[in-house]
Amino acid sequence: MSVQYLGQTVDHNTEFETVIGLEVHVQLATDSKIFSSAKSRLTLGESVSEESVNANTTEVCAGHPGTLPALNEKAVDYAIRAGLATNCKINLKSVFSRKHYFYADLPKGYQISQFDLPLCEHGFLDIELGEQGEVTKKIGITRIHMEEDAGKSVHEHGFSLVNLNRAGTPLVEVVSEPDMRSPEEAGAYLRKLYAIVTCLGICDGNLQEGNFRCDANVSVRPKGVTKFGTRAEIKNVNSFRFVEKAIEYEAERQRQVILSGDHLVQETRLYDSQKNQTYTMRAKEEAEDYRYFPDPDLLPLVLESSQVESIRASLPELPDQMRDRFMKEYALTRYDAGLITSNQSIARFFEESVSIADGRSLAKTVANLLIGEAGRLLNEAAVSIVESKFRPEHFSDLARLILDKTISVTAAKQVVIILWQEGGEVSLIVDREGLRQVNDLSALEPIIQKIIDDNPKQVEEFRAGKDKVIGFFVGQAMKATQGKANPAMLQELVIQKLKG
Repeated sequence: MSVQYLGQTVDHNTEFETVIGLEVHVQLATDSKIFSSAKSRLTLGESVSEESVNANTTEVCAGHPGTLPALNEKAVDYAIRAGLATNCKINLKSVFSRKHYFYADLPKGYQISQFDLPLCEHGFLDIELGEQGEVTKKIGITRIHMEEDAGKSVHEHGFSLVNLNRAGTPLVEVVSEPDMRSPEEAGAYLRKLYAIVTCLGICDGNLQEGNFRCDANVSVRPKGVTKFGTRAEIKNVNSFRFVEKAIEYEAERQRQVILSGDHLVQETRLYDSQKNQTYTMRAKEEAEDYRYFPDPDLLPLVLESSQVESIRASLPELPDQMRDRFMKEYALTRYDAGLITSNQSIARFFEESVSIADGRSLAKTVANLLIGEAGRLLNEAAVSIVESKFRPEHFSDLARLILDKTISVTAAKQVVIILWQEGGEVSLIVDREGLRQVNDLSALEPIIQKIIDDNPKQVEEFRAGKDKVIGFFVGQAMKATQGKANPAMLQELVIQKLKG
């Protein structure tokens, strides 16, 4: 069956293109809220309890009549930093507006935001794609505007409660152009933006607490068509992987709706990560639905160009700059350096490990350990490396032991797992687990000779020119030594023995 969509005849053989634009809410790591003196967040180590609910709240946060907002200067500084780091134009005059809508957790009945005159506009980010990050694509940024967060509704059986601790928390919303064409591109963009805001120190970056969350606008169209299709907005996804999966699901859902002959509806949807599907939340609002107008309680924000240039001069080394330096100083590949510098905690940890080791030659081995087994464990547990039992000296010690052939890479992975679980000292773990490599020729020679004597068929294959059989003998020897033999030394000895 064929149907009409965007002026084109489409059927099940039609190749569709996904069009993606992202709106990312970045919670600014200021001590106080954007328009009041209330604390903007729980301090590090402070747990959420019944006693702390609504504790970070003032009359301004609760929208009491007669209260007036007062703009947080530090939040403005942080927002400018975000704009400069994403190649935006900083507008020296911007205006705060009221965005009207009703939710129980928005006490005033409107949100203070920016609309037609935002602080930052017309920026871009370069993202890396491909298995080794070998392809670069520019993603436009339409605007970055400042706004306040709403509170949080807690739904119980038969009733709902409201926690206003988050109401008034300072945000910047980073709105991209619809330049992304795949879930992978969206994921790469989010990871790059996350690396920048955490590197700047303007966002704590705790995804589980919603410090960095995303609304994804998704539509599809037949390939070659320039007109945009009917889009759906997927709200408040706070995991890179879930954003990718939500976009993938939604694009296929829209394709199936089109091919069935039904009409797509512009709407806001939510993503259920357990079922891996999106579902309708509400009809999509447009700007006119919010009745924006300038907030009469807040003067226009007027900056001096000297203020902006002073902030520009104080910016730290950004992830792309750090990646290039790591490639030059530590001889890392672009891909490895990009992975390390995409997380500031990992980047600092890496440099400290290498400085303890005091040797550029160890850098690649340290990077491999952090990207590999350690990275897997951190990702699975969704914790920062600073919250783990890992210490920089662990990885400098492991790298040194690998390079001097005291332990194998496989043994090092075992040590990483033990360090993750228990902490401790690398040398003590290596000795306790018996992980030191056997480098003693006199100990290895009789083992290899016995394997050769026991496998005459494979010996004949080698002498017939089948060099791949060497791997068989090395594998048998590694098994006989419980993986403790030096593989390079084993291979050399196997070849010597086979050649007589």
